[in-house]
Amino acid sequence: RLPGKMMFPLASNHVIEHVIRRVTAADSVDKVVVATSTGRSDDIIEQYASTAGADVFRGSETDVLGRMYDAVAVYDPSVVVRIAGDRPLVPPACIEAVVDQLRETDVDYAANVLERTFPYGFEAEAFTFESFEAVEAASTKPEQREHVTPYYRSNPQEFTRANVTSATVFDDPALQDRTDLRLTLDEASDYELLKTVYDNVPFDGILPVADAIAYIDEV
Repeated sequence: RLPGKMMFPLASNHVIEHVIRRVTAADSVDKVVVATSTGRSDDIIEQYASTAGADVFRGSETDVLGRMYDAVAVYDPSVVVRIAGDRPLVPPACIEAVVDQLRETDVDYAANVLERTFPYGFEAEAFTFESFEAVEAASTKPEQREHVTPYYRSNPQEFTRANVTSATVFDDPALQDRTDLRLTLDEASDYELLKTVYDNVPFDGILPVADAIAYIDEV
């Protein structure tokens, strides 16, 4: 694990700033909220997230589900999009795809993780606030509150769900079925790869994932 990883530098910005920028670029997202803890070590998260244009909600460090629910309840949206903060290459197209799938199929939960076809680090989830209220109420065990959305996946009989595949998002075969790639930030080796990509792939604003994967495939 990497303590403080949200503030690790990638090119000229921190990880949290890249994530906010990429989520903001999704047309279906009206408001970006960073849900962090009340711990003093996360004061810097609030500072930089606010500077990057996101709202900030601070809650329990251990009850991650409760923190997320309380943050969402402030805005009372019809649809919630969840992106983990350690996804500095999450494609806005993945966010758009799960939101479109949720709305077009009228399900409770849509994601690109029910059947994995994307690189690790491209995870995007969308769900109705109504169903999220049910998840929050039903998650009574400590292990159910350490994360936000496992209840949707472990209780399929309670929700309607839909999966988004890489072939529906990307036309390029080089971007399809790339579960061999690990582009999340959880270990030191993850950071070294992401730093190398951000240092060597030219970009303006948002680094294109097609260019990132092409670079990785070449080196």
